[in-house]
Amino acid sequence: MKSPFVSDLKPNQVVTTTFLVHGKDVRQKKSGEPYLSLLLGDRTGDVDAKMWDNVAEVMETFERDDFVKVKGLLQVFQNRLQLTIHKMSRVLDGDVDFTDYFPASERDPAEMFAELRGIIAGIANPHLRALLETFMDDEPLARMYRIAPAAKQVHHAFLGGLIEHVLSLCNLARMMATQYKYIDIDLLLTGVILHDVGKVAELTYDRSFGYSSEGQLVGHIAIGLRFLHEKLQRLPDFPPKLRVLVEHMILSHHGELEFGSPKLPQFPEALLLHHLDNLDSKMECMRALVAKDRLVEGYWTGYNASLERSVLKKAKYLEEQPASPTPASTEPRHTAPPPAPVPQRETRAEPAPQPPAPVPQAAGSHFAEKLEQAWRKGP
Repeated sequence: MKSPFVSDLKPNQVVTTTFLVHGKDVRQKKSGEPYLSLLLGDRTGDVDAKMWDNVAEVMETFERDDFVKVKGLLQVFQNRLQLTIHKMSRVLDGDVDFTDYFPASERDPAEMFAELRGIIAGIANPHLRALLETFMDDEPLARMYRIAPAAKQVHHAFLGGLIEHVLSLCNLARMMATQYKYIDIDLLLTGVILHDVGKVAELTYDRSFGYSSEGQLVGHIAIGLRFLHEKLQRLPDFPPKLRVLVEHMILSHHGELEFGSPKLPQFPEALLLHHLDNLDSKMECMRALVAKDRLVEGYWTGYNASLERSVLKKAKYLEEQPASPTPASTEPRHTAPPPAPVPQRETRAEPAPQPPAPVPQAAGSHFAEKLEQAWRKGP
């Protein structure tokens, strides 16, 4: 097993370990010589890295999404950990355990899939149950459904994130159905299970997460509708009006036109699906933001564009107690007044550079099968 992981790194630590390259940028010093600005990571997070010397010897030996072994010194720069690399070399795929480098659900994918099949088996409406079973009986699609992330980076951005997100929504849907008695739970669960099914083809997850060409051009909503129509061809007795309701739930689950939803939710199950989807994604986004925040000091995370805010690190805020005041002496003392404070110039920290956007990759390569096999095998 790889050691140390990003989550284990401490300031002023000499680090020798292997990372996956999430971002690579060759830049120039003032002298004109090149230096490397990298984003390195493993399953626990990312770390910024710089290589200042001997760059010409290594900069053409690896690319983004390659594995590299590095030795360097970890320091704090602008309240973030930054690794200064002294030595670096590429590592072959066969020399690493993929499960050390790709974030994945803590739950076993087969266990989650079995739970989902159990939920589907409990759906009373025979047409909706048959539709969902047709999806899950398609083994190539089901395999991707088990390992796909739910998003590139916003929420549940890890292997198995899609099915974990769906199972969370199933639990929320059943709880909400006890409150709103008029909700058709079978229809709601069908919308939950199928609303993001198009993401198995929209996203790539062989190495870093990105978008396939189809995902860039069409998007998961349209892909999901295509999957739905393909499966319905095998179910000629499926009621046409029920088909329209399922189509609408896929089309409207983003909830607002400005969020990419072709239609606004127009019946209760569709509206509830949107709000549950939004709730679960935002809660996971908050959890992951606190867990992976790279700011060293302070109670707050960095700004998150998706949430449009920074988030309080609640546990750290509650754990750290203010220093106890020094007890005052019982006898009066005469002391000279303190010197006047020297005015300080206000400084403003420059924003940390953002990592380059991932390059879209083709979906469905042999890496996906290798990932699932390594993940199910465990460390």
